[in-house]
Amino acid sequence: MTDTPARLLNLLSLLQTPREWPGSELADRLSVSPRTIRRDIDRLRDLGYPVEATRGAVGGYRLVAGTAMPPLLLDDEEAVAIAVGLRAGAGHAIEGVDEASVRALAKLEQVLPARLRHRVSTLQNATIPLTRGDGATVAPSTLTALAGAVTGRERLRFSYRAGDGAETKRLVEPYRLVSTGRRWYLVAYDLGREDWRTFRVDRVTDPLATGARFTPRELPEGDEAAYLARSMTRAQGEVDLDVEFGAPADVVAGRLPAHLAPVATGPETCRLRGRVTDSVEWVAVRLALLDVPFKVHAPTPLRTHLQSLATRLTTALA
Repeated sequence: MTDTPARLLNLLSLLQTPREWPGSELADRLSVSPRTIRRDIDRLRDLGYPVEATRGAVGGYRLVAGTAMPPLLLDDEEAVAIAVGLRAGAGHAIEGVDEASVRALAKLEQVLPARLRHRVSTLQNATIPLTRGDGATVAPSTLTALAGAVTGRERLRFSYRAGDGAETKRLVEPYRLVSTGRRWYLVAYDLGREDWRTFRVDRVTDPLATGARFTPRELPEGDEAAYLARSMTRAQGEVDLDVEFGAPADVVAGRLPAHLAPVATGPETCRLRGRVTDSVEWVAVRLALLDVPFKVHAPTPLRTHLQSLATRLTTALA
């Protein structure tokens, strides 16, 4: 390898692997002499890279922490992962982090190739976290197709299965993907219904971007996360929970999503009271998976669904 700049970049890429490299192995990797490796190591040191050498029959080199942060070489996957993480940090009001994330992101995206900028936009620009929790499995290809349509502002066709099992074909203008932690939702303007709708992504099949561009409309609530929260409340209604557990509060809380927080009533007991927008079916399954004793005081639909679930499970075992 006679191109010195290219050889230095390759040498630096090898040294960034957390291990010690014998000089002879580096020379073999780069098809040069050990003497050339020594000269290149000196060049990297002059550029501010802290390369440490070990003495012995077979000398070794490794990159160590220095007094300043030198430029790093990243492969495609590393660059995309860091960019997505920086965008997430820039989008949250974390004191001392948001501004630094914006600055670092600006530097990174300035040198990202177009193909990587597109991947970062597909993964991050089209997604907004709403809350934390657990959720349904979604095919990565479905998420990618939806995110691409959101980013490219393309009208989207897909099949949709409603909660009652009814199948429909939809043509929408996709606005944003929103993660609630438990599930992914697509906020979109439904051209067939001439109104805004939210779609559970795990119920979406065969998404296809039509190629037809559109100008995004203005959301009724102005914010996609707030719109989704209100839409979910209207669709599901609210449930007043009152559940007593025969286990410590920290044990129960560690097995439930963050928005379901029980209060200790004793050393080995706790109680969950509160109004939530989760469906009684989902709450019933979550309670059944806790593996701790519990008693439901309210609501009645939850008690009824648990009884039905217990009957079905007993029948399955029989």
